Amino acid sequence: MKLVSLLLLLIGSPAFAQTSVSIVGEDFHINGKPTYEGRTWKGHRVEGLLMNSRMVQATYDDLNPDTAPRWAYPDTGKWDAERNVSEFIAAMPEWKAHGLLAVTVNFQGGSPEGYSKTQPWINSAFEADGSLRPAFTARMKRVLDAADANGMAVILGYFYFGQDQRLKDEAAVIRATDEATRWLLEGGWRNVLVEVNNETNVKAYDHEILKPSRIHELIDRVRKAERDGRRLLVGTSYGGGAIPRENVVRSSDFLLLHGNGVKDPARITAMVQQTRAVPGYKPMPILFNEDDHENFDQPQNNFASAVATHVSWGWFDYRRKGEELNEGYQSPPVNWGLSSARKKAFFTYLAEITGSP
Repeated sequence: MKLVSLLLLLIGSPAFAQTSVSIVGEDFHINGKPTYEGRTWKGHRVEGLLMNSRMVQATYDDLNPDTAPRWAYPDTGKWDAERNVSEFIAAMPEWKAHGLLAVTVNFQGGSPEGYSKTQPWINSAFEADGSLRPAFTARMKRVLDAADANGMAVILGYFYFGQDQRLKDEAAVIRATDEATRWLLEGGWRNVLVEVNNETNVKAYDHEILKPSRIHELIDRVRKAERDGRRLLVGTSYGGGAIPRENVVRSSDFLLLHGNGVKDPARITAMVQQTRAVPGYKPMPILFNEDDHENFDQPQNNFASAVATHVSWGWFDYRRKGEELNEGYQSPPVNWGLSSARKKAFFTYLAEITGSP
């Protein structure tokens, strides 16, 4: 009996991780092979890209009793963080079948309204001093394990500008960075890309070290952390239409762009060209991992423009005013399935581009 228990423990250990993401030049590889191996679409090379979707509420919970009732499920009248993460995990195989290879999640989530002027809810995996909250990391572990089992990558954000004020000072931000990094390294996952913070150039950040002129300090901090000779791949994102600064380009393993507010697909092309021209740029992957535009039925759209420049693209879907539960992937409570015409349009187009069955 003891031997069986030991074997089960070993099988569940980091040494048996199934999915390993690596970078070769501008391309992503999974388990030693380029993603979408051999695939082209309309003459453009899809091989090496990492198509993704913003799913930051996978581990959502609201610790503010005044705002928590807002997220109640219609069928129960209650919010349920465990139901949310379980349904998220259950939806993964269908996403993967349509060609999705990565999801963006975040230790501090994102606006449950899509866009918010104020964010009074408390959705943070960190205590005020930067220590990790076990309930949040337990849910994140389930997400990372499920992605690993499904052959998918996770773009994991540490901080979000609507919640970074929950950390009391810069020392707490540094502690949170170190604890999250150590937790990931000790967990042994090889399918994680770290996004230190979401949209570093957004003025709402409270702590200077999370702002553009200093964010490379945290990127470098994550890069330098090692366990058994292995380190994490890391970068940070910028707001819609913004180009990464030189300090981030020089420190990052990959570059994250956002297409929010970019209505002209030609601007997507220009953003990529400008990013590759930033001093210090070397061949590395560029990913859009947040863009709230669709028009997938049109020959010109942001997704198509990204692919044409050999850049990965990620969709941001939130529930618009007056819409029902089936709409939106960022607005809890979330229906994580392909439950709306908008969701189906994205996944159908994704399957076409990636050649998924």
